Amino acid sequence: MTQKFAIALEYEGKNAPIVTATGHNELANEILELARQANIPVHEDEALSLLLAQLDLGDHIPEALYVVIAEILSFAYRLSGKHKDFMDYL
Repeated sequence: MTQKFAIALEYEGKNAPIVTATGHNELANEILELARQANIPVHEDEALSLLLAQLDLGDHIPEALYVVIAEILSFAYRLSGKHKDFMDYL
């Protein structure tokens, strides 16, 4: 059985995004369900999840992941209609 990971990130627009929740298997399902209920976009990427799962709660994402996370955030902001607000931070 493969493990399922879910990692929640928070981005305030100033510093690097931080890890706000992380879990695997059943806890991952709960994190994903909470995200869906709150209309938070979900991005599925097994390799990225494995990298992010190594971080602790409150950790900023590593610089090596800035570009990929920025692309995901940009896409999520476009989906939510907040793209202009997000672009004001860049």
